[in-house]
Parts: sequence; C-alpha cells; structure tokens
Amino acid sequence: MRGQEKSSQHFVSFALTKKMTHWQNYLKPKTLDEAMDAFANAPRPIIPIAGGTDLLLDLEQGRHSPVQTLLDVTSIRELTLLEQRGDELFIGAAIPVNRVALDPLPVRHAEALTEACDLIAGPQVRNVATLGGNVAHALPAADGTIALLALDAQAEIIALSGATSDNEERRRSGVARKIPFKDLFLGPGKSSLKHGEELIVGFYLPLSTSHQASCFKRIMRPQGVALPILNCAVWLERENNTIKDIRIAVGPSGGTPFRATQAEDTLRGKSLSIKLIESATEALLAQTQFRTSARRASADYRQHIVSGLFEDTLESAWERAG
Repeated sequence: MRGQEKSSQHFVSFALTKKMTHWQNYLKPKTLDEAMDAFANAPRPIIPIAGGTDLLLDLEQGRHSPVQTLLDVTSIRELTLLEQRGDELFIGAAIPVNRVALDPLPVRHAEALTEACDLIAGPQVRNVATLGGNVAHALPAADGTIALLALDAQAEIIALSGATSDNEERRRSGVARKIPFKDLFLGPGKSSLKHGEELIVGFYLPLSTSHQASCFKRIMRPQGVALPILNCAVWLERENNTIKDIRIAVGPSGGTPFRATQAEDTLRGKSLSIKLIESATEALLAQTQFRTSARRASADYRQHIVSGLFEDTLESAWERAG
C-alpha cells in the first residue's frame, strides 16, 4: 500500500511539474469584479478556464501557445446560474453540459440544447465540460453551438471596456452587454472575444410558449464519443398545420455556425408536406458550403446525408410543437 501511495504521489508531482511548463499562475476569482481585476493586472498571456476539456488538451499537445495565467471561473456565481429571468432562460457559461441536459428548465424550454448537450463526448467529460467552453472554442459544428444558434440565443459578455449602449449594465471593473449569438464567431476556432479582456457570462434564450418546440440530431461515426460528421437543430412555431416561424442551424457548413435562412424562408408560412420538405432541402443544399475533413467525412458525403438528417429533425420538431 505504501508503495502505491508513493507511486501515486510521484505521478501527481510529475503531472503538476509538467503542467507548469504550460502556465505559471493559477487564479480562482470568486466574483466578476475579481475576474476583471485579474484581466487588468495578472501576468499575460491570460486565459479563462472552466472544465478545461479542450484547453488542457490543446496546451498538452502544443495546439495552444503557453500561457502565463489560467483564470478559473468556476467559482463565479453569475457564471453558474441556471434560472428564468422574466421571459428568458439564463444559462451560465460555467455550467457543466450534463446539468444543462438534465435540468427541468432547459428540458422544458430548450429541447434542442438538452439533446445536444447529452451527445457531447462521454459521461465523464459532460460532468466537467461547460457550455461556455463549447461555444468559446468556436468550432462551426460544436453541438451546443448549433443548438443555441437555432434557439435564437444571445450571449452576455463582460469586458474591461467597451461601448455604452442602452442594454448594458455597468459593473465596478467591467461592462456587461448582450450580443447576438452569431456575433461570437469569426472563423474555425476563432472567436470574436478579445483575449484577456472579455469573458462570456452566460446565454439568454427565449422561453418556449404554446406550439413552439425544437429538436437536435446528429450523424457521427459508430464510436460513442466521436465528433459529429453532421448535426442539425430546428426550432419552430406551429399554428394548426402551418409553420408560423422557424430557425434551422446546420454544422459544419462554412467557417462559422450556419443558419439555413433560405430553407427557413421556403418553409415559413406553409403547411408541412413531403413536397415542401423537398423544396426546403434544395434551398438548404444551395446555401450550404460543406467542407471535406480527412478525419470525419468528405463534402460530397455530407451533401448526400444532410437531407435525411434535416427531414428527421424537422419532423420531430413539428410533432413536438403539435
């Protein structure tokens, strides 16, 4: 037993020594003011960390340059709240995706998001990976990102400095503002957040009302934790047998998360039928820009399978809204 303890202690010591080559300072603020103070004064480069399921691997495998300071945001109360605020649902950026998948509020008001979160990696990863991290990684087919796009989310950002529009709430050492969710993305792996100056606080989603529903589905390789070959989220509002309103997100199509607006225009205000779905699929295919990935799938293969995925997701949302 003592030999096992020594071996375990040696392993922990070795792991910590190895990680010190990737960062030198580790801070864990309790409030947003403390986080902003760290952004202003801590040694740079500085980067936020929550679950770390992507960031730590990137640091270990050399896909991210070494940082001076890691800023652990998991103890900041505002980033760990999940609650109804008026006619919106607020989901803190540091909430583990497994909690999002199981909590009654998103289950009721954001079905697509709970289904997406339930498919991210495996159970152990979902217990620590956060929704904010899934978004901040800025991948065009991240499951949580595609669902949030279809659900018309807004992101709350806090920054050291910024514009002063009417919807901003000033804090002692930072300015908080809401932005459209799509404005977070510039390209594959490229977020619009200013590194070391801005932090995602959380996401606002409209509450579902009668005859509104959503759905998320994806196609992946057989192994359970594989990245998606293709994913799709649909939110719609139904009025009797008519699609009153609809939002469709598909990934990956292009360098940023993609809304299939032409397919939405084809479906909006019409009664769902096989012929209408075919027309909407043609509109979706005309707008998508599928890419070939050596590890996932070719653009041609994605072009071939998207129609079935889109039809299944659309019909599920339609039935739920009824």
